[in-house]
Formats: sequence, C-alpha cells, structure tokens
Amino acid sequence: MDLLLDTHTVLWVLSDDDKLSAKAKSEILSPENNKYVSLTSAWEVAIKVNLDRLSFEGGAARFLYQIERDRFKLLPICAEHIVQVETLPLHHKDPFDRLIVATAVVEGMAIVTTDANIHLYDIECIW
Repeated sequence: MDLLLDTHTVLWVLSDDDKLSAKAKSEILSPENNKYVSLTSAWEVAIKVNLDRLSFEGGAARFLYQIERDRFKLLPICAEHIVQVETLPLHHKDPFDRLIVATAVVEGMAIVTTDANIHLYDIECIW
C-alpha cells in the first residue's frame, strides 16, 4: 500500500514520539508499504519554523535530510495536485493539509494522520 504521511506524523516518526498510534507505527514500519512524504510537508516545516510556530532544530534542511536518511520517498508537488485542491469540500481550511489531501486523492494513497478534519474526506486514513 502507498502511504502518504501527514506532516505531524512525519515529525513524530522522526522524533520517535509516543503520540504515534500503534496502528500507524505498524503500517509505517511494514516493509510491504511504500512511505511517501509530500514536499508540502517540508514547505510547512520551513514556514512554521520561520514563524516560531514549530521548533525543529535544523529546520527544513534537516527535515529533508532525515526523510532521505530514513528512506521515505519525497513526493513533489505537481499541477494535478494543485488543481485537485479546487474540487475538495471545505472540511479543512489549512492550505498545507488541503494540498496533502489533494495529493493523496490524485496519487491514490492512504494518509497516515490523526487530523480529524482530514478523516472527513473520502480517502483512506490510517491512525
């Protein structure tokens, strides 16, 4: 299965945070699943670190390094993802989360997230 990790999920994986559910952790660790991180998440980290809304030592550069180190696949943002955002119901107003949802829809991926608003979309969510 192809998994798209929401930004908070990636951050929790990278910091080995116990907020990660047992099911999410199991799916992420399963060698049968492909793990993707959208470039949207790196963009979100960069902006939130710059605004002092997120403390992540090393910022986006370290985030991207750790994604590569841990062998997650970095998924670029493409035109189809952006166009898909227009068609989404307004369950979520956060532009980063909306782009992650749109990416999952276009790419046919399940999202690993605890975000209740993302769970309102007609996509597979794992938590």
